[in-house]
This record gives sequence, structure tokens and C-alpha cells, in this order.
Amino acid sequence: MLTKTKIYLSSPHMGGSEQKFVNQAFDTNWIAPLGRNVDGFENDIKGYLGGNNEVAALSSGTAAIHLALQLLDVSKGHEVLCQSFTFSASANPIVYQGATPIFIDSESDTWNMSPELLEIAIKDRIEKYKKPKAIIAVHLYGMPYKAKEINDIAKRYGIPVVEDSAEALGSTYNDQACGTLADVGILSFNGNKIITTSGGGALITKNKELKNKAVFLSTQARDNAPHYEHSSIGFNYRMSNVLAGIGRGQMEVIDDRVAARRKNYNFYKANLSKFNTIEFLDEPKGFFSNRWITCIKTNSFAMREEIRLALQQDDIESRPLWKPMHMQPVFKDYLSYTDGTSENLFNNGLCLPSGSNLTQEDLERVLNIITKTPNL
Repeated sequence: MLTKTKIYLSSPHMGGSEQKFVNQAFDTNWIAPLGRNVDGFENDIKGYLGGNNEVAALSSGTAAIHLALQLLDVSKGHEVLCQSFTFSASANPIVYQGATPIFIDSESDTWNMSPELLEIAIKDRIEKYKKPKAIIAVHLYGMPYKAKEINDIAKRYGIPVVEDSAEALGSTYNDQACGTLADVGILSFNGNKIITTSGGGALITKNKELKNKAVFLSTQARDNAPHYEHSSIGFNYRMSNVLAGIGRGQMEVIDDRVAARRKNYNFYKANLSKFNTIEFLDEPKGFFSNRWITCIKTNSFAMREEIRLALQQDDIESRPLWKPMHMQPVFKDYLSYTDGTSENLFNNGLCLPSGSNLTQEDLERVLNIITKTPNL
């Protein structure tokens, strides 16, 4: 009996020339965390982001956040303000450093960190003689956060910002590339991202010395000596030349990938906006989202589940929006400043299949299942 092909939420999409760069790594025997592909991939990203940015290619976006906190001297006893509505990789590195995460809820315009709640949290912590050491803000699902408001608040209190742009390569805020809007930016090239290196990430900074320190720490912090000499704790976080080769091939098609994801969003919105049980997140003026994942907000948990389970029954992958960090068992005892926004989004929101390799037939199949949901 023939079965339908599974439709994934966001699967890898090769462009065709990745193998050429990977073969070069094998042909030259450069498969370690250095080589022409690593240098080339970093330069490709720099060129794409524009401006005076430095890029360090790393093993994951999580590694990039961890090194960003290292570069900002976050350590035991410090507090870091972190967007609650995000994936756990945004928050876990805070704990790696022995620091304490404090979670900030979202606002409804972008679903990202609320500037209002951020300032309330900063003032409260300062009053308690615990001035935060850093802020981690996230461009969720490719939608830029309110960078000007967040940066203005951060500068007012002298707190650096880590810009988690793991989901937002190709997005812009007032024509400036996401990943370049804060003191340190990070990218992810995980298998489900808009481009992938299988697993990988990058750290972005305008400071050449910080980039060099990130590379130093990511290669086990080996000092300049003829023997193995270490005066700092390091990590095995550098990207391999093989994976960087995949990234070089992916960078050749990134504009096509962004266009395809945005086309998916436009298709869903054009066909589902007529239902008063479904809402979409529009771009505020000056915001450009890569639409990495198309998300909908339904009018109830029951409606969300009805759609999700109907899609699942037809072997179509969808997923509830991120469960906020302040609701996660591992983080439930940490302080949070919330107003119910992200909890409501989690309960009622759903991620729809959004891969750049979806066919029109795939999209029509998803749409057909959703529109046949009985209570839509």
C-alpha cells in the first residue's frame, strides 16, 4: 500500500555545490577545524552581513552564545536577563557559566523580548544590588526584536547585549542585518535552519580582538608555545573544514532560501487569513523577517490541538510554539518578569511546515488538512 510522503517542519535543503567544497577538503586532507573552507565561509558570512563585522565559525549556535558570555566576563554570581520565549539553547549557556538566568516575557508586536518588562527587571535588580551582567535577546522565528528600544535601555544602564540571531540569518532591522545589531551576535546553522552546515554556528562582533579571542577559546585555548601550554580554560568549539564547505555551498543560495520561506508565509496567509480563528504575525515598519518558520496563533488551545493532530494524522509535522523558559521544569525556580504574553502564545500558537524545499503540492496538502478542520 502506497503512503504519502512525510512533510517535515523544516528540513535541510542542499543547493548543489556543497559537495564541491567538501571534496576540496578531502582532496587537500584539510578536514580539521581549520582550512580554506573555514576562512572562506567566514568571509562569505561577512560579505553577506555587510558592515565592519568579524565572524568566527563555530560548532553550534549554543557554543557561540557560550563564548559570547565568556567574552563578556559572565561568571558565577552574575545575573543575565534572557528572553523567556525561546529555545533552551538561549538560556543554557548562562548556567554553563555558573550565572543565574532571569527571564523576560515578550511583547505582542514581534513576540520577542518586551522592552518595557526588560527595564522593569533592570531597575528591580539594581535596587536589589544585583545589576545584570548581560542581556540575551532573540529574533524568534526570524522576526527581528525591537533592537532600538532594547539597545537604548541596555546603553542607559551600561549592560551589553548578546543578539541571538540563530533563526534570523537573512532578516533585517531598518536595513541592517540581524546578527549585527548588538555587542555580540550569534548565528546557527543547525539542520533545520535557513541554511545549514549539518551542525554549526558563528559568533559575530565588530571587534577584531574579540573575534580572535573567540577563536582562541574555541580551539582549547592553546597558548603560543612549541608545546601544549594552557593558561585559560578552552573549548572544542571550532567548526571543521568539512562542515564549513557545506556552508560555503549553502551561502550561494541563501537569497533563494529566504525568498522561498517568505513565499511559504505569503501562501499560508493568503489562504488562511479569512478564518477568524487564525492570526498571523505581521512585520512592523522597518522589520524584514526571513520567515524561517511560518507561525499561526489560533483562538484557543483546543483549536491549536485540533489543527496539529489533524496534520499529524496525515504525516505532516507541525509544532507548538516554544514553551517559555520560565515554564520549563529545569528553569521554573528562577526569577521571571512576565505578563502572560508568551504563555498565551505557547498555548495557542502553532508552527507550520516552512522548508524552502516544500513544493506547491506540499503546501496545498497542508492547506487542505487545515481548512477541513471541523471547528475552524
